[in-house]
Amino acid sequence: MKNIMLIGDSIRRGYDKYTRMSFEGVANVYYTEENCRFAAYVLRHLIDWKVNTGCPEDVDCVHWNAGLWDCLILEDGKHLTPIEVYADYIERVCNAIKRYFPKAKVIFATSTPVIEERFTGIFKRLNKDIELYNKTAVDIVTKHGFEVNDLYSLVKGVPDEYYSDMTHLYTKEGTRKITDRVIKVLEDALDIKGKPLDYDKLFGETEVVGL
Repeated sequence: MKNIMLIGDSIRRGYDKYTRMSFEGVANVYYTEENCRFAAYVLRHLIDWKVNTGCPEDVDCVHWNAGLWDCLILEDGKHLTPIEVYADYIERVCNAIKRYFPKAKVIFATSTPVIEERFTGIFKRLNKDIELYNKTAVDIVTKHGFEVNDLYSLVKGVPDEYYSDMTHLYTKEGTRKITDRVIKVLEDALDIKGKPLDYDKLFGETEVVGL
């Protein structure tokens, strides 16, 4: 069977277990239970996740994202990770992935848009910043020969009802839209076929993990 590694923040936590369900008997899907947070955190813990998830040496595909935490605006009005620092970390993560998963096809997923007006606390995110961080990452990952799963464009313009809060799409329709895209991208990358998911049944029996 094929082996797939999923790495990413709370966006990934909305589709990881459903992707595993779809590929049961076709591919082994590995991911850490923790939120992979920002790019520097990914760089530091990438080897830990490889070891602790029990994934084999011959991983066939790595699907990853980082950026939603990096572009977070803190109470001082500055981003958690300045854009030039973010670019450096994305470059280093790309190199680390190639070292740790040398046989893998690599797919970078862009960060999804937010509902800006729902941010009422001291932290906030702006879609123009998400777009800038996405573009910065895409320019770097494509230079490394990685594919891009543009989840931002996929989700942009969906009804607000697809969102479970200002940031996450943990509703049935939001989960369906993102998960089906991730599954399709992995199917095309590895020439495999997952099982269709019954989201009505899944959302009647399970609770989406997030936050």
